[in-house]
Amino acid sequence: MIGILIPVHNEEALLPECLKAAMIAASHPGLLGEEVQILVVLDSCTDRSSAIAQAFGVHSLCVEARNVGQVRGVGARYLLNHGARWISCTDADSRVAADWLVAQLALGVDAVCGTVTVDAWSEGFDQTAQIRYHQAYQACDGHRHIHGANLGVSAGAYVRAGGFEPLPCHEDVQLVRQLERCGATIAWSHAPQVITSARLDCRAQGGFGDYLKGLMQPS
Repeated sequence: MIGILIPVHNEEALLPECLKAAMIAASHPGLLGEEVQILVVLDSCTDRSSAIAQAFGVHSLCVEARNVGQVRGVGARYLLNHGARWISCTDADSRVAADWLVAQLALGVDAVCGTVTVDAWSEGFDQTAQIRYHQAYQACDGHRHIHGANLGVSAGAYVRAGGFEPLPCHEDVQLVRQLERCGATIAWSHAPQVITSARLDCRAQGGFGDYLKGLMQPS
């Protein structure tokens, strides 16, 4: 079984498109009928996120953590306990490609760090900041970016690395560093595609949204 892990905190606006894309990826013929379990971990949600997950018929857990590392860790343990051999992580403000899972698995490694494509720049994100982003971002194989929105790991490698730590941000970076220390094989690939939002009101302080905000500061 393959698990798709999606942490959620008040994502009613973007969650439907995220889940539609995940369900398409989960039914890709290249998976040869292997079961895919989509898991939404609802963290302190006060909006309609829970109802949306229920309407889509995906698995869900509710926690009160306000900590994305803890949320991912809870979700990963659930998926492992239900027999997942591979865990693919994305975010609720992101849309995975139809062949996302197939592209991750085809690399034949312990873990995959994929790239992201920004969907539409947030209002107020000026052209200078966009130029800075594209100058710094490597949308190619061999990049060194780490995104929780496009990350895959085998069950065995995840357990050996000790799993996600309960960090308020950069839990994905910490996991990859631990995978490297454990000698895991990691593909830094542009093949698995994910589109993500450029919103600046990010859910995790210090995450991708704050990185984008930083690009708007005078250099």
